[in-house]
Amino acid sequence: NALKLSSFHNGRTRVVSFKKAFHGRTSLAVEATDNPKIIAPINECGHVTYLPLNDIEAMKAELAKGDVCAVIIEGIQGVGGIQLPTGEFMRALRRACTEHNTVLILDEIQSGYGRSGKFFAHQHHGIKADIITVAKGIGNGFPMAGVLISPMFAPIHGQLGTTFGGNHLACSAALAVLDVMEQESLVENAAKVGAYLQQELKKMPQIKDVRGLGLMIGLEFEAPIKELRLRLLKEQHVFTGVSGTNVIRLLPPLCLSLKEADIFLERLRRVLE
Repeated sequence: NALKLSSFHNGRTRVVSFKKAFHGRTSLAVEATDNPKIIAPINECGHVTYLPLNDIEAMKAELAKGDVCAVIIEGIQGVGGIQLPTGEFMRALRRACTEHNTVLILDEIQSGYGRSGKFFAHQHHGIKADIITVAKGIGNGFPMAGVLISPMFAPIHGQLGTTFGGNHLACSAALAVLDVMEQESLVENAAKVGAYLQQELKKMPQIKDVRGLGLMIGLEFEAPIKELRLRLLKEQHVFTGVSGTNVIRLLPPLCLSLKEADIFLERLRRVLE
């Protein structure tokens, strides 16, 4: 563990992120986000190397250089178009990070908290992270975020401080969310309804590709989907997300029922036909 932590002080100045990654818009987080349009010159410091997602050999070669202190990866890329890391890649990444004394950070802000049909998306691959970031679903709309940190990082009193950290109201909201998720089996529901949605969506020939896990689903089309989304909204009263020009993002509530899923499917068919 001491060796692991010393990696931050032995000239390791780089972070590995991935193509199409989104990790936020503040400070170093924006530098790890693969979008030059939102990286201000003051944040463009050359700390981050972007690699192709699921390219095991490129990842191994980069970590073997010995100057990477951390790898950050989304459980499922959201803004990037619902791109899934493969189980083979994630397990190889975990082994490589351990071998090269590199910290593995899982950004589960969009893909965590039951969204994928497991509590965290990386749990589908049977690995453990060293740091996990959480937000969005943690408070069910109440603004809250958190960081889960491995015991290998020894806490030091006074090391961390924040104006709104440990907010009692936010913590109460987060505990209430966990209670409801457990009582209503929302993680299991996300897995069941998500699998059903993907099964039915894959039957629609107008959709080029359907990908995702649980209730985090991407629909890729050959043509831009601006007009399609507008018709869904105006004519069918269905609001959808978007990624780029050709991908619709579906991120419904984890309590979505099979009946409600059928309503969406029928309205989507009307517009597609």
